[in-house]
Parts: sequence; C-alpha cells; structure tokens
Amino acid sequence: MNAFACRKLPLRPALLLALALTAGCGAAQAETANFSFGVIAHVFRSGADEIPLRDAISETDADNLAFVVANGIKASSEPCTDKLYNQRKALLNSAKNGLIVSLSASDWVACKTSADRSAAAERLSRIRDLFFSDEFSFGDSKIPLIRQSTSPKFRSYVENARWEIGNVVFATINLPAANNHYLAEGGRNSEFEDRQIANREWLQRIFLNASQKKSDAVVLFCDGDPLATQRHRVFDFNVKRDGFSEIRQKISSHAAHFEGKVLVIHGPRGSSSPHPASIVWQHNLGDLEIPGGWLKITVNPANPKLFELGKPADPQTLSRR
Repeated sequence: MNAFACRKLPLRPALLLALALTAGCGAAQAETANFSFGVIAHVFRSGADEIPLRDAISETDADNLAFVVANGIKASSEPCTDKLYNQRKALLNSAKNGLIVSLSASDWVACKTSADRSAAAERLSRIRDLFFSDEFSFGDSKIPLIRQSTSPKFRSYVENARWEIGNVVFATINLPAANNHYLAEGGRNSEFEDRQIANREWLQRIFLNASQKKSDAVVLFCDGDPLATQRHRVFDFNVKRDGFSEIRQKISSHAAHFEGKVLVIHGPRGSSSPHPASIVWQHNLGDLEIPGGWLKITVNPANPKLFELGKPADPQTLSRR
C-alpha cells in the first residue's frame, strides 16, 4: 500500500484525500469523490518580473488544491542563467501545494551563447539537472512522480512526469510552443527528432497505464497546442513543417482507443485570449487553453463531463500587484 496514503503526514486536506483514494484506502469512494487542481498559465510578459508567478502561487496556496501545474519558469526576454533558474526554483519550492513544472519554449528554446549561437540544447540539459533531480514535486506537499527517465533508453527526459489522483492519470510532456522546436534549417533538428521518439514512447506508456487501470481520464499538460493545425494559403510554398503533426496524430489515436476522456491543457497560442477558458471537445478528446493567470479545475466523477472549470484569475490583476 502507498506509504503516503494511510498514515498521518503534513499534507494539505485535498491532497491527503486524493492520495488516500489513489492508494485504495477508500476505493469505493474514489468513483464519487471530487478534487480540484490548479494550472498557472505562462504569466511572464516581459522583463525580469516574477511578481505575477509569485502572486499566482500565493493565490493557489490559499485554495484547497490537490496539486498545481505551472507552465514555464521564465520569460523569453529574461536571461538563461543558472542564477535566474535557481531563483525560480526557490520560488517554486516555496509553494504550499505540490507544484509540478511543465516546461515552456521561453525557458530554453531562445537561449543564446555569448557568441549569439543557439544554446537551447545545453540550457535544456541544465534545466533538467536543476529542476528535475528527484521523484517528487516542488512545494511543501511532495507529490510522488513517475518520470520517463526510469526507462534507461530515455534517461535524459526527466521533465516528462506522470502521477495519479483518484482515478485520473496526469502527465507532463515537453512540447514547446515554438512549433515544437522544429527548425526549418536543414541538419539542425536532432533535439526535435530525439524528443519526438521519446514523446511517442511516453504517450504509449501513459495510455497503457491508464487503460490497464481503467482510468476515467488522462490529462496532459504541455506548452504548445498539439491539437491545433497550421493555417496556410493555397500555393503558399513557404509554409514550415508542422512540428506538432506527428504528436497530434498519436494523441488522437490513443484517445480513439481509450475508453475514458483525454484532456490536453496547454498555454496560450499567442497573445492572451479575451475569452474565458473553456474545453473544446471532439468526442472524448478535449482541448483547454489557459490564456493567463491561473485556473482551478475540479474533477467531479458525478458529472458526465468530468471536468468543471472555475473562474480564472485575471492575469492583468496579477501583473498589477
């Protein structure tokens, strides 16, 4: 039996209940018990300003949440230094809720060396060392995670992690918003190609686990929107390859063969949407964009839709504090 489940620990009430249900201490209740989690959107706008992230963490700490997922650790305009990375790591660790990071493109894709050459691969490797060194979340409530790195072939992909609450499987998958870091220049896509292979295997493991356990749902957290297709004009021969096309096909295929619901939660496609967050469903596959601030999501097994969205925090209000 899970050691976290049936003994007293300094955990928040929502997480304590959720872990108990996951471990089987209340298996009969797991089908009907509600729990909520929070998603912090990519709150960075410009400059070295971590106040919106700090405020979002403070607001989520004030709520009774099973866990929180944060999309990204910095703005693309901020430096890619170890100093800044360590500052953000300390901020994430200050959270009261268990907090899991879903990497964003701005964390590493645009990083440059002093010679103005790409440092993306090196900085991604450094982030992996700094932020994903153990098997638990950030924050006071340590959520046990299963990382893709447990597979020897994919030992470096520590940022891809999964966990279970109630009868739902949650997972992060590294899909940066900048066209999945596909580069049009020939011979420069080794990082993209290697990560494609890893992500295919990761999705297979996630859905195999969920199917074997007859989970109610799989929830994927990522930066870019893998379900959105590129729009282009007829006879436009300059269109870049869609870096999400293969992963989109894989997610759709897994969803089609999965009996539960599949929800993909991602960051904004561009500037923050003026519309409130809502789930767009195609059969059992849902697409949820978090435009800004943070959003509370409740899992309610008694609701046929399973997921209920709370009122999102106003990103402009957060940035003004």
